[in-house]
Amino acid sequence: MSEEQKRILQQQLWNIANTLRGKMNADEFRDYILGFIFYKYLSEKMHLYANDLMSEDGIDYTTLNESDADDAAMIAEIAGEAVKKLGFTLKPAELFSSVAQRGQVDAAGDAALDHFILDDLGRILRNIERSTMGTDSEDDFNQLFEDLDLTSSKLGKTEAQKNELVARVLSHLDAIDFRLGETDADVLGDAYEYLIGEFASGAGKKAGEFYTPQTVSTILAQLVTADKTILKSVYDPTCGSGSLLLRVAKEVQEVAHFYGQELNRTTYNLARMNMILHDVNYRRFDIAQEDSLERPQHIDARFEAIVANPPFSAHWSANPLFLTDDRFSQYGKLAPKTKADFAFVLHMVHHLADNGNMAVVLPHGVLFRGAAEGHIRKHLIAERNILDAVIGLPANIFYGTSIPTCILVFKKCRTRPDKVLFIDASQGFSKEKNQNVLLPEHISKIIGTYKHWISQDKYSAVVPLSEIRENDYNLNIPRYVDTFEEEEPVDLAAVVADLKALEGEMIETDKAIAGFCEELGIGRPF
Repeated sequence: MSEEQKRILQQQLWNIANTLRGKMNADEFRDYILGFIFYKYLSEKMHLYANDLMSEDGIDYTTLNESDADDAAMIAEIAGEAVKKLGFTLKPAELFSSVAQRGQVDAAGDAALDHFILDDLGRILRNIERSTMGTDSEDDFNQLFEDLDLTSSKLGKTEAQKNELVARVLSHLDAIDFRLGETDADVLGDAYEYLIGEFASGAGKKAGEFYTPQTVSTILAQLVTADKTILKSVYDPTCGSGSLLLRVAKEVQEVAHFYGQELNRTTYNLARMNMILHDVNYRRFDIAQEDSLERPQHIDARFEAIVANPPFSAHWSANPLFLTDDRFSQYGKLAPKTKADFAFVLHMVHHLADNGNMAVVLPHGVLFRGAAEGHIRKHLIAERNILDAVIGLPANIFYGTSIPTCILVFKKCRTRPDKVLFIDASQGFSKEKNQNVLLPEHISKIIGTYKHWISQDKYSAVVPLSEIRENDYNLNIPRYVDTFEEEEPVDLAAVVADLKALEGEMIETDKAIAGFCEELGIGRPF
């Protein structure tokens, strides 16, 4: 599929999403449209898999009739295989296309009265979850569709109105070919990412809860994969929609396993859907729903790559009991209750494998704030020596906040243990509407500078640890990267000459005005 065809598909899906826009706010119609797309994906995946199993018999799965004893036996046998392979199963009558066709609208644009599909649809979505119970995929599908409330008055005042709207959306989606049979085309995954990004751009402050701009995700992903082609594992403790984890996978040949944790239940569901939609088998991802700092779910695991965009300066308990927690105990102090930034950093460092790379987005305050944060920062640099690079980003590149941010890169096995790289990329952006945007050339410059550890005038500096120590472990980038622009020297002699010339012109002008006043018989104004 060409880029133009992908763009058309993305626009088609966005247009369908706007069918719901007038009925509800962005967060709500996001959950519906992404849920319906996910259901369509599962259906087409099931259809393809079942047809493959029956390829020698030349039978199409949709022709099997559950009321026929032989067909019912075949459906049951296929279901057992599908749950093992795909993690779920759907009967022929439960496939998206079947439901969409049953709810087809008539020529007037209204769903026929005998084509009521809401009850069927709700039951089918529950059946998908039930089909996984007692299997290895149960956790990955449990309550996955809970945000898709088909009884909500947001869909319409009456049952008929709700049914008409849902039927119309399903009908539009059914007409789109997701091309799942094309093994090289991640068409649906790309479209899903596009929609998530579009919803984020219109969600204001709340967007930061579930989405990292693709440009920032690309930088983080390329930083942690700079010296790798295959990853055993990648982890994001605040994984949101899972887009950042999936971005890492695009930078290497293979990621064996994805790990993440997300506090928000709706966003957690979105992350699991996103993984499955990108054809990540349920055995290859482990996304947990909990607070990473207070109740970590992968506490004994170590990961080869770690990326994160934690909520900036979030509150956490800072319970003194955490001073005995292996993640924080060696530092002697906890991050402040009102600024959990370093709590996330230490949590991530704890999970970093000896050969691992870690990149995290943080507010600029972590570079220079004192008290407990200064103590932790000093320990990370002076005692553990795992800080590899500090990268300053432009302001106003994140949804919901205009503050400038930075990326800290950590490694346990550093190739240049006596130095730290500082990059000031704060001026490398394009102004678009109300948002600053990183262009490919800005990203390439950051990554190229990091890979080659280049000192560039007014952009980057390779700084010895001794200099950082002299600055009392303050990492404020202007201390190390001089971006001061000298003003051009003023030629005072030329200025004097200009003033004299101007004075002469004023004298001539006064004479001309005096002549006009004399002709008019009026007094001169000077």
